[in-house]
Amino acid sequence: MFLKTSFTTLIVGVFVVYVLHTCWVMYGIVYTKPCDSPKGDNCITPFLAGNPKLQLSIYTAVRRNAEGGHTLIHREDKFDVNSKFERIVNVSLPKKTRNNGTLFALIFVHQAGVTPWEDPRQVHLVAQLTTYMVPKPPEISLISGEDQMQSQKVEAQQKKRSSGNPAAGGPADHPSSHWRSRLTLNIVGDHFVFDRESLPGDVHRYLRVFQSGKKMVYLPLLFVDELSNRVKDLVEINSTSLELPLTISYDSISLGRLRFWIHMQDAVYSLQQFGFTEKDADEIKGIFVDTNLYFLALTFFVAAFHLLFDFLAFKNDISFWKQKKSMVGMSSKAVLWRCFSTIVIFLYLFDEQTSLLVLIPAAIGSMIEVWKVKKAFKIQVFWRGGKPEFQFGKLDESERRTEEYDTLAMKYLSYLLYPLCIGGAVYALIFLRYKSWYSWLINSLVNGVYAFGFLFMLPQLFVNYKLKSVAHLPWKAFMYKAFNTFIDDVFAFIITMPTSHRLACFRDDVVFLIYLYQRWLYPVDKTRVNEYGVSYDEKPKGKTHKD
Repeated sequence: MFLKTSFTTLIVGVFVVYVLHTCWVMYGIVYTKPCDSPKGDNCITPFLAGNPKLQLSIYTAVRRNAEGGHTLIHREDKFDVNSKFERIVNVSLPKKTRNNGTLFALIFVHQAGVTPWEDPRQVHLVAQLTTYMVPKPPEISLISGEDQMQSQKVEAQQKKRSSGNPAAGGPADHPSSHWRSRLTLNIVGDHFVFDRESLPGDVHRYLRVFQSGKKMVYLPLLFVDELSNRVKDLVEINSTSLELPLTISYDSISLGRLRFWIHMQDAVYSLQQFGFTEKDADEIKGIFVDTNLYFLALTFFVAAFHLLFDFLAFKNDISFWKQKKSMVGMSSKAVLWRCFSTIVIFLYLFDEQTSLLVLIPAAIGSMIEVWKVKKAFKIQVFWRGGKPEFQFGKLDESERRTEEYDTLAMKYLSYLLYPLCIGGAVYALIFLRYKSWYSWLINSLVNGVYAFGFLFMLPQLFVNYKLKSVAHLPWKAFMYKAFNTFIDDVFAFIITMPTSHRLACFRDDVVFLIYLYQRWLYPVDKTRVNEYGVSYDEKPKGKTHKD
């Protein structure tokens, strides 16, 4: 029984188990068992249940422990835990911070009328108001040189800062201090009673407990939402930044959402420890912060299916091309174009410093497409004297007929494609600004790929039309990719990516619909050997049935 189980069935089974396990883990995060002890011996009651008068105080300091002094930047005298507010304050930056240093915020929730340093029942957290990131290089007009003087001033200022502070470094690609213009605070507004024996580990580090008679009481659960710190809100700090604005946002939060936020924040921190930059982590933050919680749950299931279809499409595509020995009915020009376009897209995403979530799959796809070109053109590589030599295989009669249709389709497309691409590149060179000539070249190529690249998928449709057959296509891989194309439409609104890359997701939908129409128009009997002597279905492994 188990020997007859296909690899695809096994993968789908593992996928189902993974989804169910993840749902169970998520339920364990959101749900917390309350204390139901009849005597209340093991219960930890909330300090907020007594409706105490509280005060919120926020200080800044150049060190976490406030050594060397601290400055009060905001105080909320009549602080109501359940009242949402947003305040904008101007924060003076110390000289050390302006010189590529750091600055911390010390947030205290304490009893009203008492300073936080004298209140034994205060809760506090420390948040970093600065972070290090590589500044975005200035863009100039490559023809007129406009804004070139401004970029030279920026470079001169960076050199001046680096000479004054060795830690600042000299090159433009060295990380510099940036100001986090938002500080988001939360306190659990639920009067939840914890069970001391089943206290969640994620909440334990935020819990401060004191003894009140025979009862155990916990102080307000204060939380700093680091996920709300987005790259778009960062402001570069320089020597002239004497004062910068800080938006302080506060809102109450439920216990379940707090636990979920703690886990997500820890996950982002772990990724940063593995080498993810601030920009890479920002893509993940955007999924959680800018998305409704219910839509976030839908995104999880969509992402899980995307991962499954990605793997199955990869598996079937590799299997198809591994067994492919003839290019009959296949457009070699389309294969070559896909290879070129995926490499251009990868270089563009790399130049735009796109998230690793998008960059890594693009790199893997580029390597696969290069391998497909080697198979399609029957290229053999020989090493002689340390130098590679390439040998191309010969085409048979059937393959030559397919190549004629392919060349004819490309001839018609070139009349439309080349003028559009060249015209777009010239327009961009005159009216748009770029970091360098290389950036202009990559942007022009990728805009041509995104805007008109789908035209290069049409030769395969033309070959299908001339042959009146679609049996030669890898339909299993096509269908998995079609599902992923529609899933990409969902991700186009969730993950931050260039606009042209987002529009390309919707462009592919049209091409796949045409492929499906041809599939319906030219039905395939896979058990029949076609005119090229090829059968596209596996032979039955069991014994034939006798009537």
